Amino acid sequence: MADATDLAFLDDSEMGRLTRNYDWSRTSLGPISRWPQSLKTAVGILLRSPVPIVLLWGPDGVMIYNDAYSGFAGGRHPALFGSKVREGWPEVADFNDNVMKVGLSGGTLSYRDQELTLYRRGVPEQVWMNLDYSPVLDESGRPAGVLAIVVETTERVLAQQALAKTKERLSYALNAAGMVGTFDWHVQTDTFYSDARFAALFSVDPEKGETGAPIAAYFAGIHPGDRERIGEAVNRTLETGEKYAQEYRLLQRDGTVRWIDARGECLFDDDGKPLRFLGTVVDITERKRIEEQLAETTRRLDAILNNTTMAVFMMDDRQQCVYMNKAAESLTGYTLAETQGRPLHDVVHHTRPDGTPYPLCECPIDRALPENNQEQGEEIFVHKDGSFYPVAFTASPIRDGTGRPIGTVIEARNIEQELRARAALEAFNATLEQRVAEAIAERDKVEALLRQSQKMEALGQLTGGVAHDFNNLLQVISGNLQLLARDVAGNERAETRVQNALAGVSRGSKLASQLLAFGRRQPLEPKVVNIGRFIKGMGDMLRRALGEEIEIETVISGGLWNTQVDPGQIENAILNLAINARDAMDGRGRLTIEAGNALLDDRYALQHDVAAGQYVMLAVTDTGCGMPPEILERVFDPFFSTKPEGKGTGLGLSMVYGFVRQSGGHIKIYSEVGQGTTVKIYLPRVHDCEDVLTDLRTTPVRGGTETILVVEDDEDVRETAVALLSDLGYRVLKARDATSALTIIESGIDIDLLFTDVVMPGPMRSPELARKARARLPHIAVLFTSGYTENAIVHGGRLDPGVELLPKPYSREDLARKIRHVLANQQQRNRAASLPSRAEAPSHAQTPAAEVVNVTSWTVLLVEDDELIRSSTAEMLAELGHTVLQAAGATSALKALESNPVDILVTDIGLPDLPGGELARRALAARPGLGIVFATGDEAVSAGQDLEKAVLLVKPYAIQDLAQALASAASAPPSDKAEPSSARSASQ
Repeated sequence: MADATDLAFLDDSEMGRLTRNYDWSRTSLGPISRWPQSLKTAVGILLRSPVPIVLLWGPDGVMIYNDAYSGFAGGRHPALFGSKVREGWPEVADFNDNVMKVGLSGGTLSYRDQELTLYRRGVPEQVWMNLDYSPVLDESGRPAGVLAIVVETTERVLAQQALAKTKERLSYALNAAGMVGTFDWHVQTDTFYSDARFAALFSVDPEKGETGAPIAAYFAGIHPGDRERIGEAVNRTLETGEKYAQEYRLLQRDGTVRWIDARGECLFDDDGKPLRFLGTVVDITERKRIEEQLAETTRRLDAILNNTTMAVFMMDDRQQCVYMNKAAESLTGYTLAETQGRPLHDVVHHTRPDGTPYPLCECPIDRALPENNQEQGEEIFVHKDGSFYPVAFTASPIRDGTGRPIGTVIEARNIEQELRARAALEAFNATLEQRVAEAIAERDKVEALLRQSQKMEALGQLTGGVAHDFNNLLQVISGNLQLLARDVAGNERAETRVQNALAGVSRGSKLASQLLAFGRRQPLEPKVVNIGRFIKGMGDMLRRALGEEIEIETVISGGLWNTQVDPGQIENAILNLAINARDAMDGRGRLTIEAGNALLDDRYALQHDVAAGQYVMLAVTDTGCGMPPEILERVFDPFFSTKPEGKGTGLGLSMVYGFVRQSGGHIKIYSEVGQGTTVKIYLPRVHDCEDVLTDLRTTPVRGGTETILVVEDDEDVRETAVALLSDLGYRVLKARDATSALTIIESGIDIDLLFTDVVMPGPMRSPELARKARARLPHIAVLFTSGYTENAIVHGGRLDPGVELLPKPYSREDLARKIRHVLANQQQRNRAASLPSRAEAPSHAQTPAAEVVNVTSWTVLLVEDDELIRSSTAEMLAELGHTVLQAAGATSALKALESNPVDILVTDIGLPDLPGGELARRALAARPGLGIVFATGDEAVSAGQDLEKAVLLVKPYAIQDLAQALASAASAPPSDKAEPSSARSASQ
């Protein structure tokens, strides 16, 4: 055993303790107590080193090592400790033999990343190490051992190998993509790093690409013609940070030119200064060459191709369009600018006629390039407007000088006419006899339609004349009965007889109206209507008319179009058809009313004397007895009826027929005996928004004291009208024709209203009389009346704009209301026309209106559809010192309320799109506390209990009346507003 002095060179490390306790007597070294000092010194040094060190002592290379080396030894430790190096590492015995030979002879060895195969854990393992061997001298100065420093570099070597493989794969990928490489410019140090290929392309030493060089070295390789432009682009990226994307030329050392596409971006430091400029470069020389080839080919062919009627397209190797001639632009609807750079298939061949996508892989045209052959056939193209058209095509590959395909040329032509002719010829040849028979039948049908049309026209002219005389007769009877009713008031028996007689007049009036409707001579007042909503609104009326035994079903298609039709007439038509259906079902069955969209094509239109196009279809179907063909042929004839005598006039269906035809529509009946009947009405579609249908019936009858000139050629009708007007309190003048009426007008008598029949004898027509009357008396109002209007004031089946008409026969109430309505509007126009202009008007302080009330300046929203009344009232409001917002209807008024502060709303009751009362309700909901003034020609109007605090301003009104109404409307909150002395509540 060694004493403490002998063991002083050992430390307290794991291997120090192992060295102390190891039985060295079994080795050639012998016990520690006999170790030479040189050995102890060497062991003491290696035990205290953090670097893996092993001492190979003596000729056998007995191994003594430190803690770091024990980790390197792995599973060989601790058996390796104290063993001979050749036995300890048998797999590298030859290597270690050389180490011992060199070391014991006084030499040194050094290895870097030396690859060895070791069995540290029982399995072969590739390792890499840095090895340094030095001799250790004994006391005599001769080598007695070898000291080895072992540093394993396996992880670093493997990482370098992986990096090299990654670079190799990246290089392959860059080559495959045509990419030259990447660059990284450190701006602040002006050091430009790049791949070796990148540097070589810019005529820079490839080694400098790795180590870095000034950017000027790379700029020297740019073609002189592009150098300035690229410099500006780089500076722009450095200054603004925008993406860098440039195509330019590089001048090679051998004088050749290459094209590159460079992309990059700049990174900035925290101070906003350019830090690094990174990017990639792609060699596009080949692409440029192909583009130039195609461009040259295009230039050469352009003169020829633009003078041919054949559509020609040229595409590059990516099937992107590079050329279209004029015929191709005409064929597709696209210009070259719209298709250039896009696959032609995606532009004109992307969808099949059934709407399904057409994949490029299934396109026969596309096969010409990849399969390097010519394709031809027939396909369906898609026009720019979305329509489909057939073409015949030929697609051929374009080849370069070596024969390699670099694109495709396509020739195409529209074969729509050719296919039609081909199909017609095939059909003609196949069915010649049948076509001859059909042509004869078609001719017979057209001739029958012409005869029917001529018959209906003749009947229409006859019924129009009958209706005129009949309505005049009814007017005489009706007027006198109404006057008589006042004389026999209190005599119950006489009153009953008068009312019965008036009921007969009403039935006669309806009969005359049906005659006019059949003859298409009834003046219509059409509105834009959604038939679906209209039918739903008739539900209660139909149930009352048909009774409980009739089941009513309505079918309204989604997305129903609008049509323009007279609401009253379509209501009568539906009611007539429903009642006919009820009678056909003997009061029990199912009635189906259907509304949908329909398209009448050219063939149907030709066969049924109707214009082709889009229609709204209304169908009424019953489960009744149906009709045989001989009855169907006559159902529209006036006075024809299948009902027993006394059960009908025979004018119901004829009235519907005339109304539909006058509205530009078409009617068709389908019926079979025992299977019921369907009546289909087709009304032309319109694209306008639906009108809001309002109930314009007015309040109780009022008369007046104005002067009215009655012009009527029928003496009985004239005297009746005069008596009715006189009974209402008016001063009445009368004339038998237009010439006599004009004499009265020119006499200087002050006349307020001209009430004239439309159809009168003599050289002067009633519209001309009205025009001359207005020329001599600009303030006069005009009201026409007639039992049959012809075309004097009705055109296209509709009243002329601005014309007021009272149809005959009319009741005393109808006459009174219409007279007041026409007079009130004309009086307001007269007042508006008489106002001075803003420049001539006295100042606000001098106007009488200013004395009415101490006015505060308000913002007033004025709603009036009559332009003259609206403009004059706006001037009055401005003269009173108020801010005025104007609107011609409720829709624009509500928009103005959303964006402007408004104090008072002044509105007419009768507006074109919404009743004035409903407008006021919506306005109050949006702005509680808003003052409301109704400006109307009917002083008996009622706006409803919820608007009882609104102020009524009766037309015609003066500026003083307007000022007082405004003051009343704004005088108190709506909840406790007091009634003013000069204005009253609109609900009274």
